[in-house]
Amino acid sequence: MNILVLGRGKTGLLVAEVGSQRGHAVTAVGSADNPQGAALTAARLGGVDVVIDFTTPRAVSENIAACVRAGKNMVVGTTGWYGEIPKIRALVEQSGTGFLYAANFSIGVNLFFEIARTSAAALRHQYFGQIFERHHAQKKDAPSGTAVALQRIVMDASGTELEITSFREGDVVGMHELVMDSPNDTIYLCHDAKSRRGFAEGAVRAAEWLAGKRGFFDFKDVWREM
Repeated sequence: MNILVLGRGKTGLLVAEVGSQRGHAVTAVGSADNPQGAALTAARLGGVDVVIDFTTPRAVSENIAACVRAGKNMVVGTTGWYGEIPKIRALVEQSGTGFLYAANFSIGVNLFFEIARTSAAALRHQYFGQIFERHHAQKKDAPSGTAVALQRIVMDASGTELEITSFREGDVVGMHELVMDSPNDTIYLCHDAKSRRGFAEGAVRAAEWLAGKRGFFDFKDVWREM
């Protein structure tokens, strides 16, 4: 496939590297070359099969709109825009394109979500829960999209909305903890990313899965098929 990666940060560059290693033709565009989606013209997107976005919450909405209107399938790993999901879903459905997004493309994190969903039952048995997340100091959004997804999963499973505490320090790739405490014991669930490669591989595999498809998808709906 011909893949256009939006974002030349640490994750975006790794996505481009993984895509090339998996045999795809990959081009990466940074924010300086794409102010307000200016680089996403019909001519630039003409030969592109799928666009993968790892930019910023401020840039992603315009990128999505430009790519979807051009009829291009898109995988979005940027977070911080989820308040616009109804509008974006309607745009995708009107255009007949394929769109897939996720708070986190790591297989390990998605397994962590499933464990958290089961463990949320503890909150109905006199446990008190909290969510902690740690990321590198340059991360733009807080709390992280992964932490918000974890909060929503626990809320759906237990009816309890947990507080999220965020830390931004050093070069931490991403650590998420679900802690449930009772007078008798404490349950600790933690996912600690060692590198960004798991995110990048998941995003490229999502793009491969999305090839030729139409519709609005969440990575949790498809990751077991990959």
